Amino acid sequence: MILIADSGSTKTDWTLSDNGKIVWNCKTGGINPYHQTQKEINDIINNELFSKLSENNNLSVTELFYYGAGCATAKRCSVILDILSTYFENTPILVESDMLGTARALCQHNEGIACVLGTGSNSCLFDGEIIIDQIPPLGYILGDEGSGAFLGKKLLVACLKRELPELLCSEFMTKYELTLEIVLDNVYNKPLANRFMAGFTHFLVEHREIPEIKNLLKNSFTEFFRRNVMAYNRPWIPVHFTGSIAKIFQSDLKQSANSLGIKTGTILQSPMEGLVKYHS
Repeated sequence: MILIADSGSTKTDWTLSDNGKIVWNCKTGGINPYHQTQKEINDIINNELFSKLSENNNLSVTELFYYGAGCATAKRCSVILDILSTYFENTPILVESDMLGTARALCQHNEGIACVLGTGSNSCLFDGEIIIDQIPPLGYILGDEGSGAFLGKKLLVACLKRELPELLCSEFMTKYELTLEIVLDNVYNKPLANRFMAGFTHFLVEHREIPEIKNLLKNSFTEFFRRNVMAYNRPWIPVHFTGSIAKIFQSDLKQSANSLGIKTGTILQSPMEGLVKYHS
């Protein structure tokens, strides 16, 4: 049976499959070798994964595919590989980046452009086997166009700059108990400003039919396509998506893509469904 991990900094999804059929899964804390020590990662594997897996004596892992945040270099991958090897002895283990996992989940064995639209955003050009090009996302300060953090930032700015209807701005500020001071403090002084801003996407969902909000969404996704997808210069290749923002706003996303002549393909909430299929 094949154990697959889709790991981010916030949470990790683990799924055990047998010939493409899911037989067991669980969630553990997020894992990122850039931000966590080996002991912290080991504790998560031991206490939250291996202990649960060991309770099911009939479950045996014959292969392990780990796709994780922070696994962009061989050095970081080796940190994860060394820890997993202590628990899954004599088991073939492959540790790769979360972006490669996304590309495999979305494109399978075909050429395509794979995109992530969640709290942050990312994309890559996939040839059916490996990633051959990648425009850097640059994070929520310099980039992350189309992401939850980006949309939240646009909404905040539009309200504070009085670019949206007064009643809408008032409703927004009241709903989240915001003042200018609170906004500036959360963005410039407190940690995780990207999550703070991404937390406002629910308001966009509730008001997505208001012309000003609809325009904000269209402009944000258009900016993602122009600054990322179109930079690959492959207009004939389908563009696939995963992530909560892509799933929630898929109709707006497709409208922006169509206006630019971009062909959209698969849209998944998370990569796991596609990874199980890829490795079946």
